[in-house]
Amino acid sequence: MARNTASKRPDWVIRAQPTEGVERIEAWFHGKAYAMHRHDTYAIGRTIAGVQSFSYRRSRRDSVPGNTIVLHPDEAHDGQAGTDEGFRYRMIYVDPALFQDVLGGSGLPFLEGGVTTDPRIAAATEVLLQHVDHTVEPLEQNDALAELAHALAAVAGAPRARGKGDYFAACRARDYLRANFTRVVTLPELEVATGRDRWSLCHDFRAFYGTSPYRYLTMRRLDAVRRMMLCGVSLASAATDAGFADQSHMTRHFLKTFGVTPGRWLQIMANVRRG
Repeated sequence: MARNTASKRPDWVIRAQPTEGVERIEAWFHGKAYAMHRHDTYAIGRTIAGVQSFSYRRSRRDSVPGNTIVLHPDEAHDGQAGTDEGFRYRMIYVDPALFQDVLGGSGLPFLEGGVTTDPRIAAATEVLLQHVDHTVEPLEQNDALAELAHALAAVAGAPRARGKGDYFAACRARDYLRANFTRVVTLPELEVATGRDRWSLCHDFRAFYGTSPYRYLTMRRLDAVRRMMLCGVSLASAATDAGFADQSHMTRHFLKTFGVTPGRWLQIMANVRRG
């Protein structure tokens, strides 16, 4: 019996140079890629080869070449190959604040199914889902993000009216958390910084950015951890420097957010792309 040589092929992920609020990757996986996890960005991607399968909102979804994947912030999902051949895909992770800059405080667009064949979404993602070796100029990326925000809103049927809540208080909270993510931020100080009571502020933040203030703070810490890991900083040092209590605390959040352990993530990032 012939052996399946695809299983010998190492999983890999390559990243474009990250820019403010946007991460672009291309990856290949065979079998299980990610455990259930969730992050505070939109994850928008395209399957290049194979069948890309994932659990999303209590159902299995399958994406094939030509489909566009649209995952909303803070929605749990996993990832695996739908066939023995493995799958290849490109993905962009977009900070919801960039879409809010375009939509001006509307409710975040939500596409129920997780996978779409709508030509408006396909066209709007063309620039952003190019090969990661392709350099996207800043103005080009800005235009593409605006086009994508409008396409998502149109396909989702999102109202153009401003969402309920205090958008500017949510903006102030986001800025404060970004500036102070390496330390403990208390609710009273966040109330003072935003002029909004804690319960209203948490509602506002989720409405406009798709996640909670604490999840947003945690994600900024994890972003810092990944940058330090790629520079060779030890996991223990990266964890404490980013504001986590210790390495185990960071690892728990890393797994819940990215679906792999920090060590596995580093291993995948180090693999050489083939084909």
